[in-house]
Amino acid sequence: MNDGTDYRAILSADIPLIDVRAPVEFNQGAMPTAVNLPLMNDEERAAVGTCYKRNGPEAALRLGHQLVNGETRQQRLNAWREACSRAPQGYLCCARGGQRSHIVQQWLKEAGVDYPLIAGGYKALRQAAIEATSELVRQPIVLVGGCTGNGKTQLVREQADGIDLEGLAHHRGSSFGRTLQAQLPQASFENHLAVELLKKANTRHDVRWVLEDEGHMIGANHLPECLRERMAQSPIAVVEDPFELRLQRLQEEYFDRMHHDFTAAYGEEAGWQSYCEYLHHGLYAIRRRLGLQRFAELTDLLDSALHAQRQSGTTDAHFSWLVPLLKEYYDPMYRYQLEKKASKIVFRGNWQEVTAWLQR
Repeated sequence: MNDGTDYRAILSADIPLIDVRAPVEFNQGAMPTAVNLPLMNDEERAAVGTCYKRNGPEAALRLGHQLVNGETRQQRLNAWREACSRAPQGYLCCARGGQRSHIVQQWLKEAGVDYPLIAGGYKALRQAAIEATSELVRQPIVLVGGCTGNGKTQLVREQADGIDLEGLAHHRGSSFGRTLQAQLPQASFENHLAVELLKKANTRHDVRWVLEDEGHMIGANHLPECLRERMAQSPIAVVEDPFELRLQRLQEEYFDRMHHDFTAAYGEEAGWQSYCEYLHHGLYAIRRRLGLQRFAELTDLLDSALHAQRQSGTTDAHFSWLVPLLKEYYDPMYRYQLEKKASKIVFRGNWQEVTAWLQR
């Protein structure tokens, strides 16, 4: 068994982690396979930290044992034991592999459960993830570009060496890009990216990455600087599908699927309200770039389209505002960005042609 120091093997093998840090620490950054079962909650951790600063480590340790005692200790021990039985191949993890994971390990041992811990804790895993990303993005990269609706994300997902940055970020990159999954904290997003790179690098000898041509931000997450620099130097294959096909894809993804997902998550009425708010928010986010008069006109068309969708059950009416939005805003913006990268464009074709070119 891994002694808790082969961090890359632990990360790439999806090995479960029982993270005993406080929720506030876990919510700032965690590994993809981690479950948070803290030794101390946020308030207890804060009290012990204050005690440590004022009275030293021994007093802090005594206070910790006083706070996590009796029924509280038993409840947490039961939760750790259940997690150990669900994931017998896992590891305990605290911030630095120090007292917290050792205390939990000792209590488990007294309860008859022998369970290993990560030497160096989350900090060591995090450092390994940062170093892995920095190293692996030095491999050749090909970017897939093209105006919205060209199916770039799907194309990347279908490549054996594709890394779906938008999927990892839980965001599709545009003002309408949010999904029903909340975005991860920045450190967690970077950890997920590192794990994905490590997994794919393990299965291929001469890896080359296929990525979507993204800006430096995907929603609230930003790309690691090492990756952004490499992408800025990488060749681009541009997908150019017919406008009607693009509209069909966008209808399916942003109207049909989002309405379905909101309804499935929140029920018919609340789901409809959330779906309407989502579309309104997407348009509102770019109101200044559209110009306030054009924004007002498109908002009226959106309201009419929502009314028609409510009556008919179909989303066709949304083309009334989607078509001008693409032609007046999104397409000119992306073509302008692409012109600035003209020297890096190595191939243009429809979806199937770009797919075939990548296979070659």
